[in-house]
Amino acid sequence: MRAFEYVRADDVGAAVALVSGDPAAQYLAGGTTQVDLMLKDGILEPERVVDITRLPLRGITADDRTLRVGALTTMEELAADPTVAERLPFVRAALLAGASTQLRNMATIGGNLLQRTRCRYFRDPGVPDCNKRTPSSGCAAITGAGARMHAILGAGETCIALHASDLCVPLVALDTVVRVRGTDGERRIPLTEFYLLPGDRPDIETVLRHGDLVTAIEIPLPPTATRSGYLKVRDRASYEFALVSVAAALTVEDGTVTEARLGLGGVGTIPWRARAAEQVLTGAPATVETYRAAAEAELRNPFTVPGTAFKPELARRTIVRALEELGGDRT
Repeated sequence: MRAFEYVRADDVGAAVALVSGDPAAQYLAGGTTQVDLMLKDGILEPERVVDITRLPLRGITADDRTLRVGALTTMEELAADPTVAERLPFVRAALLAGASTQLRNMATIGGNLLQRTRCRYFRDPGVPDCNKRTPSSGCAAITGAGARMHAILGAGETCIALHASDLCVPLVALDTVVRVRGTDGERRIPLTEFYLLPGDRPDIETVLRHGDLVTAIEIPLPPTATRSGYLKVRDRASYEFALVSVAAALTVEDGTVTEARLGLGGVGTIPWRARAAEQVLTGAPATVETYRAAAEAELRNPFTVPGTAFKPELARRTIVRALEELGGDRT
């Protein structure tokens, strides 16, 4: 690891100016895995690190329609919020399933959004074939061992690296908005448009420009009649990354699904909004046949390699189980 300059920013504007004006500068905050990638893996080598952990970007406020969460709010603080417990139980469940209490007390919401993939090939500088690190070099994960934890949706020959966040799965289902401060002022970016599919440039993961700083997120609150849940399938019960996870929110009236929101984790190169499944569910009877049809619609064209060949069927079954737990079979 080469030497770097450490700077603690005094305010948001100063932080943005410091990083945007220096191509070799990066932000430091809890949850981004920045320290791991610098000190342990040796993947990132910034010349300047700008610490934003003491900026006034912490706190939670709510009105009847929206929960606003500062980017430096910790995962534990958000999980403990009464509005989250009452109106967003699947967000709370995702937070609690995502990390130990110690990590939740350190990791921030903004950092969770911007965490990097855990792909072993991305994090091993001894592996030359990684399009996330070196564009056009190839993807060692496709033919390598250990693809079990990789993506099948949004994936392709250039990259199958998984987005690992639990929290982003319900957030993307809720049409969460990300507030971003840049050199040209503040922007609001829907989370469904925040992340980029790998395509030809797996190294470009979000729409953020260099120096852009995530300052907050805005989570729309669903109607009070909505039932929601987060189901995570993993190899062990204790703080393991998901093989498949489903964040589902349903409103059922007289046996019919009137509104459906689904996010998938453990299967996508980005937090995956299951729009095909939502279309099948909305206006259909709340039956297991509908749930199976929704799951089949979403998993119609997965990209699999030998290590991930089991995932499409596991994802279908997990979607059906999650929907059954919420909507039941009302035939």
